[in-house]
Amino acid sequence: MLESEIYKQITTPLTAPAFPKGPYKFHNREYLNIIYRTDFEALRKIVPEPLELDEDEPLVRFEMMAMPDVTGLGSYTECGQVIPVKYNGIKGDYLHMMYLDNHPAIAVGREVSAYPKKLGTPKLFVDSDTLVGTLNYGSLPVATATMGYKHEPLDIKEAYNQISRPSFMLKIVQGYDGKPRICELICTQNKDIIIHGAWTSCARLQLFSHALAPLADLPVLEVVSASHILTDLTLAPAHVVYDYLAKN
Repeated sequence: MLESEIYKQITTPLTAPAFPKGPYKFHNREYLNIIYRTDFEALRKIVPEPLELDEDEPLVRFEMMAMPDVTGLGSYTECGQVIPVKYNGIKGDYLHMMYLDNHPAIAVGREVSAYPKKLGTPKLFVDSDTLVGTLNYGSLPVATATMGYKHEPLDIKEAYNQISRPSFMLKIVQGYDGKPRICELICTQNKDIIIHGAWTSCARLQLFSHALAPLADLPVLEVVSASHILTDLTLAPAHVVYDYLAKN
């Protein structure tokens, strides 16, 4: 393969790429979001500078997303923890960890952007009158979230605001000498958002200790709110906002 042809590729293997080019559009993407209060010191240990925490509200959003129709990536389910932060006065969310069941989505999220994706088995389903989200890592349970199914409508503007906030992620790529080759804070934001429906209700969240899926390191002290949102949206390209290696 000629160099001019290699430059046109986006990933390997060259003759069977792990994922296609974007943009990646999501149709009928379904969210179960539970915002809970946690231990501030636990948050401070994991949120990277220069992101800032709200010391008065040590919050985490546990999010479960069922994505049945994604251009280029297919169908998958994903969940993880998101932490409200500020950067240069801009409010957004730091993506702490994400678990999903789709290889192309894992590969493109880590390679093209900086989504902290790992392989897991999340599921989002309706059990009688309850919306349920579960996460297994291997054969072991890591999280169980429950919420009343469509009990009360949620304001559409509030639903939009929840899923349109800037997302901050840490991009780390090791060089061949064992030192970081890339170490950046990057940002992206969902766009082309269409809300098809949004609801709220009472909710509960259980996190189970696991060495390799340590969601429970951010313990649930109090559930603050919950939302169930059905939407279409497009993932926007990420951009660098802070280069940790620029000072070194």
